[in-house]
Amino acid sequence: MLQAVVTPTSLGDLRKALKLAPKATLVAGGTLVMPIINEGAHGISTLVSLSKLGIDAVSFKKGIATIGAAAPIAELARHSELKFLSAVIDSIGSPTLRNMATVGGNLFAYGDLAVCLVALDATAIVVNAKSKRSAPVEEIIKKGVKAGELVTHVSFAIPKPGTFKYAKASRRALNSASIVTVAAIIPLVKGMVADCRIALGGVAAKPVRAKSVEKLLNAKLFDEKTVRAAAAAAAKEIAPFTDAYASAWYRARVTPVHICRALLGDAAGKS
Repeated sequence: MLQAVVTPTSLGDLRKALKLAPKATLVAGGTLVMPIINEGAHGISTLVSLSKLGIDAVSFKKGIATIGAAAPIAELARHSELKFLSAVIDSIGSPTLRNMATVGGNLFAYGDLAVCLVALDATAIVVNAKSKRSAPVEEIIKKGVKAGELVTHVSFAIPKPGTFKYAKASRRALNSASIVTVAAIIPLVKGMVADCRIALGGVAAKPVRAKSVEKLLNAKLFDEKTVRAAAAAAAKEIAPFTDAYASAWYRARVTPVHICRALLGDAAGKS
């Protein structure tokens, strides 16, 4: 039964709140937590709101974007430096949900933005009661954070124009979970792929790197033949599952198709 809601206004206050209630549930936009609260059957006794911590800003310095974990996803669309994420933002929920849902919430829900952060090689700032540390977002997705830790910011280098690729397959336009999400950074040097990063969502319990695909693309000519051959290797990275949106078989079948679609465009992605 919910008994208390605490709203700290500084990281010091947050540390005190977590020390007094180490099992407290953190809440920012509330799109994940409040439906659980409203259902009534839960074991949450204390909520700690992150809304007044001042970790909702978006800033840019020397080509690096730093985004507060409590920033609403809709806020990202207001910055021209993040225009490359427009298709990503539009694919997440509905406009109303994006006004509430936060970057940190999407990260820990393993959502589409989390997939992009892995592809972007993003780094997170993690704080606890006594200190702070930085860690790759990819590592946080794999291992989580320790009890009492909080991600306050994520940062990444803004990719060069044309190098960020994205595609999402879902059953409907709004409020639909991913069947397959593909996010990639594909730098080219004289037409050759140079140190690419590809992340996949919807095809395993958490976002995953498509390292086998990357290996087959790096140092190769970026053309349809190379991409199609590399995309087939994604089967080594995924652990597809069956849910209300798609079967495991279907997810496995269409993953290479959507990798091609993300990297080459809709026409090339068709099988």
